[in-house]
Amino acid sequence: MLYDRTDLENYAEVLTWAMAETREKPFRNMEPVVIRYDIPGLALAEAVYARLMDMHLNPVPMAMPTPYMEVEHHLNSSYGQLLFQPPGLSELYGQAAGIITILAPEELTHLQTVDPRTIAEARRAGDSWRRILERRRQSGALGRTTCVYPTEALARASGMSLTEYAAALKRACWLNMPDPAAEWRRLKREVGEVCDWLDSLQIRRLHVESEDINLKVPVGDNRRFVGISGANIPGYEIYFAPDARGVEGTYYADQPSLRYGHLVAGVSLDFSGGIASRVEAGQGQVFLQGQMYSDAGARRVGEFSLTDKRFSRVDRFMAHTLLDENCGGAHGNCHIALGGSVLESFTGPAEMLTPQLEYELGFNSSDMHWDLVNTQPKRVTAWLADGKPRTIYENGMFRM
Repeated sequence: MLYDRTDLENYAEVLTWAMAETREKPFRNMEPVVIRYDIPGLALAEAVYARLMDMHLNPVPMAMPTPYMEVEHHLNSSYGQLLFQPPGLSELYGQAAGIITILAPEELTHLQTVDPRTIAEARRAGDSWRRILERRRQSGALGRTTCVYPTEALARASGMSLTEYAAALKRACWLNMPDPAAEWRRLKREVGEVCDWLDSLQIRRLHVESEDINLKVPVGDNRRFVGISGANIPGYEIYFAPDARGVEGTYYADQPSLRYGHLVAGVSLDFSGGIASRVEAGQGQVFLQGQMYSDAGARRVGEFSLTDKRFSRVDRFMAHTLLDENCGGAHGNCHIALGGSVLESFTGPAEMLTPQLEYELGFNSSDMHWDLVNTQPKRVTAWLADGKPRTIYENGMFRM
């Protein structure tokens, strides 16, 4: 077993803490919580199940499709089968108080022979229950978190043995500490202080500079900086949804990214008027360009993020975006997400954020949300409301 019983119990405690952090309302006895898990993550799913039982909640385990099942679903189905949604799913999600997702991929490239448009069509078929979850999240009735469990596929792609990968992930999630949940509570307070400081500066736009980046990112009105929300474990980044209409300049992702089974590396983007007008990649060029035309918002930026290396315990490439977007390493990291905006950076009540208001404030709308990470040394300059510049990030750290 990769992790002993104590490790699994600690991981389960951290995940239930994170889920509770994303929910405004306290949990009530007997509320249902869905555990979505890949089969290799069963040991952790069982630990989460036991933890939820101790919390007097009702766990609902749901194994996610295996790679073989996913390939069959996308390549050996009629159109009706491709769009099929299990009966009762909307009812379940309409009552769920929480969702914990355990990602433990057995394979990383099994969908590379599937037309990405087919995958996108199948995903859109689940929009009805995703809207239900979003409404419950906005009302404060739903908590959710997502994590990674080590597998041979992830270890192989990152150049580590499975034992090395498991140890790196254990450290990244603070599971090697006596009280991991207490460490996450401490980190939330410390990262929250950085977010409060950034909010107090009244930043109008950011200017990001590295060897291959020269990007201007307008913050936009009614925005706040978000850090350690609990939505992901680990999750060290500090992020916001920019005014997508005003992003200008060049961005480069030096970390590879895997999407729909396709490896894309060396992504370079030129933005003009908020739109990626030039899109290139050292690997995966055709797939990348196809994704840029997947919908009207795919060429715009929905998120900008910075990670402070003093907080992060992810210090190497780990072949999964959830981990790599939180890389600290020698220089910290920044990432942009092409596609849909992260709406939790809106300063007002979530229920106020109608599609019309999203449009007026420059939040981007898209079915895609694709994180692209840069780990180069960089400087980030904030231009404040009074017109003065201030360096807020350098050498992988925020400069409070």
